[in-house]
Amino acid sequence: MTDTSADISELREIHRFLSIIQDINVGVIVVDTNYIVRVWNSFMEVNSGILGIKINGKCLFDVFPEIRKSWLYDKITEATTLNTPVFNSWRQHKEIFHFPNNRPFTGRTMEMRQNFTIIPLSNLDGKIDEVLIMIYDVTDEACAEINLEKANSQLLKSSITDGLTGLYNRKHWENCLSEAYDLFRRNKEPVTLLMFDIDHFKSINDTYGHQAGDTVLKRLSQVVKKQIRNTDVAGRYGGEEFTIILRDANRESSFYVAERLRHAIESQVVEYNNPKAGGIQVIRFTISIGVCTLSIPAMPNYGDWLKKADNALYFSKEHGRNRTTEYGLNDTEETMNIEIQRPVIKKRDN
Repeated sequence: MTDTSADISELREIHRFLSIIQDINVGVIVVDTNYIVRVWNSFMEVNSGILGIKINGKCLFDVFPEIRKSWLYDKITEATTLNTPVFNSWRQHKEIFHFPNNRPFTGRTMEMRQNFTIIPLSNLDGKIDEVLIMIYDVTDEACAEINLEKANSQLLKSSITDGLTGLYNRKHWENCLSEAYDLFRRNKEPVTLLMFDIDHFKSINDTYGHQAGDTVLKRLSQVVKKQIRNTDVAGRYGGEEFTIILRDANRESSFYVAERLRHAIESQVVEYNNPKAGGIQVIRFTISIGVCTLSIPAMPNYGDWLKKADNALYFSKEHGRNRTTEYGLNDTEETMNIEIQRPVIKKRDN
């Protein structure tokens, strides 16, 4: 009688355990060392569309050939070798099974994102002959994190870029200029600053209107982005004035880049639709450029570097426009000392 009561109690415990496994909102899978499925709970049935009686006794990879076998094998080997649970986040591997998201309208993704844990299981002899794989649906949490990251990224982008042109704004660009100056002081690798603005931009605004002027500014920024490298830094300094930091660029290569940019701008044709003026208006424009390659010790700070590039730009504006001027014939203190005398500027006519 006592044995019967114990057996009934044990059966109740087993039934309770199986009920928990079936009802829990977590995927529960048990596979042996040959990846033969031994347990497949209701979570897995619902999300895979495969009943436990259909998959139990079959190899997991035969039923789900899309699973990366080598990757899962490494994870299971890690758990069984160390005899410790192994956890994996959706950020490391977004899923084991390609399950659809069962809340696509709130989750904003069509696929389920999964965390999982692999737990080694020992038999009565203490030998590990099975592993428990637990699948957690973390789609909502993953989407929330992704949306937050996107929002933060957009916020950061808006805080450092000029809204009209999409180039860096003045505050961020000056921070980059300061960093480039500090980096040069450490590694002495050449770096050059370009300053340029649109010739007679006020006339463009007065003749065609400020919206047409904005269109010209946008076109200029598009050309700039195509002409520079990913390592270069372009920004809107203010109004129609722009700047570019050319990293690892000496005088010769920088002058070539400046001239290439100037010619690219000169070849642009902006067509602006102005109904009040009778339709399409064709606008052409040019730029003047000042170039200054960083050198020390004659430049005590990045502000002095900026000032010298601005002086070279001023020279271009005062000597015909649509031209490039390099600051200084050499890097001696005499030619760089603009506080005492007018800068010595290398003239390069086009």
